Amino acid sequence: MKFSFSVLAFLVFLTPFISAAPAVGLEARQAIDTSNHCGQWDTVIAGQYTLYINQWGKAGASSGSDCAALTSLSGTTVAWKNTWTWVGGNGVKSYTNINLNSGLNKRLSAISTIPTTWRWSQTISGSIVANIAFDLFTSSTSGGSNANEIMVWLANYNAGPISAVYNSDGTPKPVASNVSLAGRTWNVYFGSNGANNVYSFLPTSGAVVTSFSADLNIFLKYLTSSQGLSSSQYLTTVQAGTEATSGSATLTSSAYSVVVN
Repeated sequence: MKFSFSVLAFLVFLTPFISAAPAVGLEARQAIDTSNHCGQWDTVIAGQYTLYINQWGKAGASSGSDCAALTSLSGTTVAWKNTWTWVGGNGVKSYTNINLNSGLNKRLSAISTIPTTWRWSQTISGSIVANIAFDLFTSSTSGGSNANEIMVWLANYNAGPISAVYNSDGTPKPVASNVSLAGRTWNVYFGSNGANNVYSFLPTSGAVVTSFSADLNIFLKYLTSSQGLSSSQYLTTVQAGTEATSGSATLTSSAYSVVVN
């Protein structure tokens, strides 16, 4: 095939524009560290997130381990796997989680939405004590120390939320029951961990929610309107992961995203 000089010159002129054109319909996957991390305080940054290997209660175990790895990052959607085994002790050993690094330190009154999606599955060996939960913190000042912890549990495996009041059989007593939020009903618990207030939302009837898409701000608005949380508080932390106490399990989060607007 022969080309005239003018046609060839025209094609050369177009080359940089063609090569710079984006691929339509393809969502870019970003290069990330996908190696396995097992250190007590290991961190891995991926886009707007940090994977925290947070083994804060490790000293309470007679033996065990907690390892996690990122598996993909596409836009604001991240995926990871967390395998843990803990033996001994009654307290939480680890809360390995994905932490949001952007859009924080806003007054609750200034937040419009916190859309999130979390799809996950879990394999368990025997009986475990753990949860799968979002963990949010607020402070009285921007970037200040924690004043309130807000947890939204998606699964409860023989664990109990912090509570200031207990039933006669020793089970935690909710401050509100069957509260309808984000298309589900929740029992709401309130107590203190010794450092700050803790509000916990647990799905009623022990439901396990493996696919969750909602606005987390709905839960904050409920607390400010019905449970005394001040809307002048600042949102300082948004995390998602598993609080592991004992047993062995692997949490596979296939898709997770969250944004504070």
